[in-house]
Amino acid sequence: MSLISPSKALRKLAENVRSRRLNAGLTQEGLAERSGVALPTLRKFEQKGVISLESFLRLLLVIGGIEEVIEAIKPVKSAFSSIDEVLKEETSIRKRGRHK
Repeated sequence: MSLISPSKALRKLAENVRSRRLNAGLTQEGLAERSGVALPTLRKFEQKGVISLESFLRLLLVIGGIEEVIEAIKPVKSAFSSIDEVLKEETSIRKRGRHK
């Protein structure tokens, strides 16, 4: 569970995209043109963090980062495939230390 709110996450994403854009030496106009995202949409995103997922991904295609986003939301494989495996593992763990 995360302590960051969705609105803070959106603003942080916008800040990161802006930083990547500046590091790439692109103006807002240049990024908008290369990505196919309308300039007002890009400006609104950088100011308020509001953008569609498709437009966000188009920006990442130009400035980089789409692979990292895909990797970051990859499902985590569970070590257990059933509740029976969890219960079996739980009972096989020693609860007390040995006496010497």
